[in-house]
Amino acid sequence: MRNTGTGPGPITPDGSPVEFYSKLEAGDEPGIVAGVTPPGGSVLELGAGVGRVTHPLVGLGFQVVAVDESPEMLARVRGARTVVARVQELRLGERFDTVMLASQLVNTGDDAARQALLAACARHVKPGGAVLIQWMPAEAHDRWHVGLGRQDGDITITMAAVEEVSPGMFHATMRYTHGDDQVWTQSFSSRRLTDDELAAALAAEGLRLERFLTDDRTWVLAVPDAFTT
Repeated sequence: MRNTGTGPGPITPDGSPVEFYSKLEAGDEPGIVAGVTPPGGSVLELGAGVGRVTHPLVGLGFQVVAVDESPEMLARVRGARTVVARVQELRLGERFDTVMLASQLVNTGDDAARQALLAACARHVKPGGAVLIQWMPAEAHDRWHVGLGRQDGDITITMAAVEEVSPGMFHATMRYTHGDDQVWTQSFSSRRLTDDELAAALAAEGLRLERFLTDDRTWVLAVPDAFTT
């Protein structure tokens, strides 16, 4: 399934509607980053989008490099260095105190792409640094159903369609609305990963699953086993 999106404004290659994501505010992410990063430290934000998390991190005094494949997304980022690139191909030649891979990118249905994402994290984190990964745990996949969603003020997010097309592989469509007149959709594939499968994928790139950082287990701290090149 190819990731696609519909609705007003530009749509990125992975189906993300830029205008919709520009309306979202950061959640707990800045605090999670601050909990593992030294004050004033360096943060590489992979898949930064429009800067929803970037801007609070900059406000907290972190030195942020925001990476995204969409120039339309990064055009809205302020106060951080921006790099237009596919995460899998990123080679900045520098290392950071914290590398963050958000938006459940690690749940991609493409196993080779997953390893390439994690390899990018490994080659950009400092020895002794932190890799923060947002993922969709297996038990969260098991709760997916049409109608699942939430409302935040005048923004509504709803799962409009979901199908397990093969064991552990889901195709889903989200419907986003703002007010009464703006509607977007985003369709994507997601692989159900167990804890052991995630740990094995990390280990293959020289990273160790250290612990889960949130009660819902959606944020993972991984650390480099050794200095990798």
